[in-house]
This record gives sequence, structure tokens and C-alpha cells, in this order.
Amino acid sequence: MNLRKREREHAEVSTESLNDIMFFLLLFFLILSTLVSPNVMNLNLPNSKPNRTTGPQKVTIQVTKDLQYYINQTGPLRFDELEPGIRFKLGENPVNATVVLKLDQSLKLQDFVDVLQIGEKLKVKMILATKASIH
Repeated sequence: MNLRKREREHAEVSTESLNDIMFFLLLFFLILSTLVSPNVMNLNLPNSKPNRTTGPQKVTIQVTKDLQYYINQTGPLRFDELEPGIRFKLGENPVNATVVLKLDQSLKLQDFVDVLQIGEKLKVKMILATKASIH
């Protein structure tokens, strides 16, 4: 008679291919995340703390939502009158002049770029005024 206990087989889970599966999942999600929306850009315009600078000549250009242009609060001007108006306000030596742009937030980016191109043509430094954030 055979009274010995029979050896029981133990159930086991093979995890040899688990590393490969995890690697392929990681690779898949990395590739997928770069393809989801590459051309979408969320743009939040900045707030800033007030900066008090003293220095060279400053000219302010304001553009309203209905595209009326004001130079140092005089105007309204048409867009084609803007470049000669800035040139007149800056005078003969616009080297150290600063032009401060105050644009309505509902304007398109192209309206902003159009004004920047005038500044590039006149070789003046242009800065965009922002609303002061209150904490």
C-alpha cells in the first residue's frame, strides 16, 4: 500500500510578460498624449504689480474695442494716422523712447501685432500695459 501523501500542485501566476505589457502601455500613452491636441494653446493674459519707472520719454497708445486709437489721450485716430502720430510725439530722437500699449482685452491678437509692427518700423521699445492684480 502506498500511504505517502501526494504532493499537491500549487497554482502560480506567471508574471514574466507583465514588464513587456507595462512598457507597451507606457509607450502607447506617451505617444497618444503628444497627439491629442498639439495646436491648442490656453492663453491667460498676465497681471502684474505696478512698476514705477522714471526715465526717457514715454508715449501711451490706447486702443478701444471699436478700434479707435489714442496717442497720449488725444484722438481718436484711424490706423493709418497712427504711425505719423507716434513719429510726431516722439520727435527727432526716439532712441530711448518707450511706447506703452493699452489695448482693450476684447481685441484680436492681430490688432496687437499691427501696432507692434509700427513700433518695429520706428525702432522704439514697446511694452504692453496690464491691469494691476489686487491680492
